[in-house]
Amino acid sequence: MKKLPNSSSGQALLLVLLSMSVVLTVVLSILARSTLDIGVSSRSEESVRAFSAAEAGIEQALVGVLNAGPVDIGNATFNASVTSYSSGVSEFILPSSLYSGESATVWFVSHDANGNLTCGDGACFRGNRIKVCWGKEGTSSSSNFTPAIEISIVYLTTAGNYTTARIARAVVDPNDSRNDTNKFSDDDGGTCTVGDQLFAFNKTIDFGNGGFEISPASVYTQVNGLQLARISLLYNTDMGHSVYVKVFPVGGSSLPAQGVVIESSGVSGSSTRKVEVVRGFKELPGIFEPVVISYGGITK
Repeated sequence: MKKLPNSSSGQALLLVLLSMSVVLTVVLSILARSTLDIGVSSRSEESVRAFSAAEAGIEQALVGVLNAGPVDIGNATFNASVTSYSSGVSEFILPSSLYSGESATVWFVSHDANGNLTCGDGACFRGNRIKVCWGKEGTSSSSNFTPAIEISIVYLTTAGNYTTARIARAVVDPNDSRNDTNKFSDDDGGTCTVGDQLFAFNKTIDFGNGGFEISPASVYTQVNGLQLARISLLYNTDMGHSVYVKVFPVGGSSLPAQGVVIESSGVSGSSTRKVEVVRGFKELPGIFEPVVISYGGITK
């Protein structure tokens, strides 16, 4: 009797090949995912090492090792450099925003390598006005949190003689409803635009009559007469605000360096990370200002 051909011949082989293809696809997918995870983990580790190396460069510069690098740290390398901050300019934006009660210093005198005040190189500011702009764009002038500003100018009635130090102050509040009680001056009105940044309030104050009342008037046109300006914000407990400062020099002078900029880059493998820190010069806390304006001797 003749047998019919078996139509299922080869199906088992086909099923085996399909099963092997599925298994191979799964295995390759797992291998690819594992390779990707290893690569991501490796790059993440390199990134952390590069950032740590950059921070190490900052630390080296802060302890006095200037322009350090390249320096190898294990599997990473850093380069650090130190440059002057806002040197030879007449205007700049303070490096950090200020909350109520916080202050920043604008130096009119230079500092030597040891941080001592000096005007020996002639790089000290002489001027007759200062303009400040503050408040983020859109800040209300009628809020309880509207920032007011206090500007204190420390100067010497006899240039170079620190025993003649005096302080002149000005306080400005854009909130008219508070002026009746705090007796602050009004701002100049309008906004202030610096590059692409807009400030809500501004005030220009003379160093002479009608302004800070610095006396004698010749002091602010002499080298080593003006010492510093301390700028503080008030009332803005809700958020910090940037402050822009512009001075009006006489005799071709400009502001000396306001501190140093430390830049450090760390490299590990294919990862590079950079860190930048602005470090200001040492300054006395505001609590010591009453000593400056004490006309009598200080006794315990």
